Amino acid sequence: MAISVDTFFLNPDVQGTLQSQIQQMIAEGILSGRFHVGEKLPSSRKLAAHLGISRITVTLAYTELLANDYITSRGRSGYYVSENAPIPPTYAPTTRTQDRVDWSRALARTFTGGDTPRKPLDWHQLKYPFIYGQADPTLFDHANWRLCAMRALGHKDFTPMTVDYFDQDDPLLVEYIARHTLPRRGVTARPEEILITLGAQNALWLASQILLGPDRKAAIEDPCYYSLRDLLVQSRCQLDPIAVDRDGLRPEAITANTDVIFTTPSHHAPTTATMPVERRKRLLERARQLDALIVEDDYDFEMAFLAAPSPALKSMDEDGRVIYTGSFSKSLFPGLRLGYLVGSEPFIRQARALRASVLRHPPGHVQRTAAYFLSLGHYDAQIRRTATALHERRRTLEDAVAKHKLTIAGRGVYGGSSLWMQAPDRIDTTRLAEILREEDVLIEPGAPFFHASNRKHNFYRLGYSSIAPSRIEPGVEKIASAIRKM
Repeated sequence: MAISVDTFFLNPDVQGTLQSQIQQMIAEGILSGRFHVGEKLPSSRKLAAHLGISRITVTLAYTELLANDYITSRGRSGYYVSENAPIPPTYAPTTRTQDRVDWSRALARTFTGGDTPRKPLDWHQLKYPFIYGQADPTLFDHANWRLCAMRALGHKDFTPMTVDYFDQDDPLLVEYIARHTLPRRGVTARPEEILITLGAQNALWLASQILLGPDRKAAIEDPCYYSLRDLLVQSRCQLDPIAVDRDGLRPEAITANTDVIFTTPSHHAPTTATMPVERRKRLLERARQLDALIVEDDYDFEMAFLAAPSPALKSMDEDGRVIYTGSFSKSLFPGLRLGYLVGSEPFIRQARALRASVLRHPPGHVQRTAAYFLSLGHYDAQIRRTATALHERRRTLEDAVAKHKLTIAGRGVYGGSSLWMQAPDRIDTTRLAEILREEDVLIEPGAPFFHASNRKHNFYRLGYSSIAPSRIEPGVEKIASAIRKM
C-alpha cells in the first residue's frame, strides 16, 4: 500500500530546515503507527512537487532516513518503510482506578498558591508585548551560538560535555566568570567561591535553603521580586518586608534579630532604583551590627546604556557577609537558565552539596557552549548590540509616555529594560491588563510585587526588550486610552 502524498504538509510555524521537517514528518508517522512496515513512500519528485520545494531537499531527507533505517530503498521501485524501523508501542486498554488518597492530608508541604504570575506563552504573537525578561530573537546571535554549540559537541570536548561532574562545574565557564564577569562588578573570587546555578532563581533558592528556617528572620524589599518572596515563604522563615524609597532599601528600617537581608541595590526590582554608594556603606554597617548576611541579586547590570552601573555591593564587602547572585538568562535568553552564586568558601561548599543532592550540576554541554560564547567575545558583542537597541526603544517609550501623559514611577539610573509605571489610584492594573489583552497589548500588573500587607494595585511594569520600536507608541496610546475609559 502506498502512503498518499496528501498526508504531507509543511507547517510554517515549525523551526528548522525543510530537510529536517521532512525527516520529522516521516519519522513521526512511523513512530505514531500511521505509516506501517512495507508501505511505499511518495517518490522524491512527487513529494517535492506537492510541497513546492527542491527535489534535492527531499532526496537528502530520504538519505538520512535510510541511514537511520527508518526507510529502505528497493532499486527503481522507490522508498518503503523499513522492516527495522522502530515499532510504535502498543498499550492494552486499562480501567482507570479511582484515586482514594486524601491529598489534603497526604501532602506534608504545598508549593502552589504563591504570587508568581504566569507569563503567557504566546506573548510573541501579540502586537504590543510590553513584557519583561524575554529575549528578542532579532537581537540574538544565533549563528555564533550555533557554532559554539557545535564546537562543544565536537570530539575534543566529548569528555567535558558528557562527564558527570557530580558537584563540580565546567572549569572554562568558572574561569571566565572569575576573570572577566566578576571584575567588571569590582568583585574578586576564587573558583572555590563560585557555583554555577540554573539561573538566578535557583541561586536564590539555594541561598534561602541554606541560610533560613523557621527560627530565622529575613528582610526583603517591598515591593520586591515576587518569585523571591514565594521561595522565602517556602523556607518558613519570618518575613520582614521593608518599604523602599527612591534610593532603594532603607538600612535603618531593618529590624533587630534579622538574619538575612535580600536586596537588589544596583537595579531594584521592580522600581529600577539604584542605591547610592553612601547608603550601601550604611547597609553593610547595619548588617555588621546585626551580624546578618546579605544576599545581593545583581540582575540586569549588563544593560547599561545611560550611565555605567555602580560597583556591586559585594565589591565593598570586607567581612565576607555578602552573597552575590548573577545570571546570563537576562542578557542571553531566559530559556538558557544559567546563573552563578558567589560567596565565601564555607557557604559555597554547602551550596554545592545541596545542589548536588538535587540536580548534580547544570548540563555540561550547556555550560561548555556558554563558556565558548563568552570567551570568544560573542557575548560582549551581543551586549553592545542589545544595549544600543534598548537605548533606542527606551527613548521611543519615554517620548510616547510623555505624549500620552502617563506617569513613570521609576526609570532607572543607568538603563535596564523596563519602566515602572503608576496609574491613577482608582485604577486596578490587573483589570487593566485583562482589558488590554483584548487589544493585543501585554503589560505586567504591579500588585504581585507588593507584600500582602501593603498591596498596591495601581502600579504596572512596561518592558521594552521584546517589542519593535515601531509598535511602542501605538501600544502606549492603547494603554492611555484604556486608563481614561476606566
